[in-house]
Amino acid sequence: MSTADWQQILPVVVFLLAITALAEVAAVAGLFDVVGHVAVRLAGGRVWLMWLVTFVAGCVATTVLSLDATAVLFTPVVIAMARQAGTSPIPFVLTTVWVANTGSLLLPVSNLSNLLALRHFEQWGGAGGYLSVAWRPALMAMAATALVLVLLHRRELTGRYRVAEPPVVNDRVLLWCSAVLCVSLVPVVLAGVNPAIPATVAALVGIGVLAWRARERLREIVVPWRMALAVLVVFVAIRLLAHAGALDWLTTAAGHGTDTVSRLRLAGVGAFAANAVNNLPGYLLLEPAATDSAHRMMALLVGVNAGPLITPWASLATLLWWQRCRRAGVTVSRKSFALQGCVVAVVTVVAAAVVI
Repeated sequence: MSTADWQQILPVVVFLLAITALAEVAAVAGLFDVVGHVAVRLAGGRVWLMWLVTFVAGCVATTVLSLDATAVLFTPVVIAMARQAGTSPIPFVLTTVWVANTGSLLLPVSNLSNLLALRHFEQWGGAGGYLSVAWRPALMAMAATALVLVLLHRRELTGRYRVAEPPVVNDRVLLWCSAVLCVSLVPVVLAGVNPAIPATVAALVGIGVLAWRARERLREIVVPWRMALAVLVVFVAIRLLAHAGALDWLTTAAGHGTDTVSRLRLAGVGAFAANAVNNLPGYLLLEPAATDSAHRMMALLVGVNAGPLITPWASLATLLWWQRCRRAGVTVSRKSFALQGCVVAVVTVVAAAVVI
């Protein structure tokens, strides 16, 4: 493992731990319940409108904050929304995890793989060159995801509900502090700062405020140390195999060329690699096959960003999403997740790769 390898993976692990700790503080403060109630009221008792609010907000959050932040901070909100409306949370949590992945193409900050690819876009116009190639597949990926979601869950997204009473807030100081900390991440991340830095600062401040306002509730904060260790182990194993040449066949399978079939081939191999190992190692393994063209690089990003929807470990965002669902007591069938995710991944990857 080289120094560059560690520089790539350590910020990811730090961000994972920090953003989860911040989410735990926000949950204790009741922030997710309050935001969920606001969304429920905005929808005016219509389930389809509540879902539309969820979808649009998820796309925006993913675009400006990153898919991992969406998985951690947004999942508890949609669960709170569904419970307050008395409807099934399944379509809403699936919307969150799918949008967190498929909606992460538009900006370089939306996904770490985009930031890794950005250095190659310097030869094609930098951030401006990235946006000029990314906007069509990014919007197509979002639209395709929405279409499949509506078709798969159209029955659950009909009907009306009665708006529940607003949640009781026990400590408004803690609530507002957690809200400010979460919102403050947006401008800092958009400014180009490594997300691990502001997330760590926000988490430490949040834990400090919680210790000040309700020290006895610190024991409720659970940080995913095992998940962080698993991410490190997987990354190290994949890098060692790559250095040994054991995974060179993936680069060969990715082919070459920028025509539609070639882009679909590269995107498909990227999606396969992401679901097999994880999207970040998958990107790094296939990066050498995409550095000769902005269109090939975007095809690879389509595959590793929009494709990891089938296996639980396919992206860090999906792992974080599973954890937040379990913490909230929401059970999603792994078989159903894989089957529906396969449909969304195929449709989204194909549609996005075609319009590059």
